Amino acid sequence: MRQSFFSAIRPAVRRVGFGLALAAGLTACAATFTNHGYVPPPELLDEIGIGSSREQVAEIAGAPGTGGVMRDEAWFYTQYRVRNFTYNAPEVIERDIVAISFSDAGRVTNIERFGLEDGQVVQLSRRVTESSVRDIGFLRSILSNFGRISLGDATDN
Repeated sequence: MRQSFFSAIRPAVRRVGFGLALAAGLTACAATFTNHGYVPPPELLDEIGIGSSREQVAEIAGAPGTGGVMRDEAWFYTQYRVRNFTYNAPEVIERDIVAISFSDAGRVTNIERFGLEDGQVVQLSRRVTESSVRDIGFLRSILSNFGRISLGDATDN
């Protein structure tokens, strides 16, 4: 009797195990989303008027994520949502940018809002340092410097 109970329950355990493995596999393929940045809600932006000072903007909307490139002529608030899906490259699916421009006197002159549909964001700086060492191996570079060392220069002090 005991053997017949286990042989009767074994197919049910296999089906449950297969179902759990299938559910885990499908869940692993689900997309994940990450949110980055901050954009003040429209209610707060309505409180900022043309002619408001930088201090008033900071008090109402908070500190910006970035400012102007050379001068502090604009503040930028950015927010975006990225979808990560299995082996594919991450994809920005939502983007919201608010640019608040200031005059030389520090007063608001313009408030603009841009979305993902408005185009690509321009990359302002790449910050890439090019190497001056090209096609020279590490060992060759070290060995070529031995002839340039002068022991007299090292012991003159």
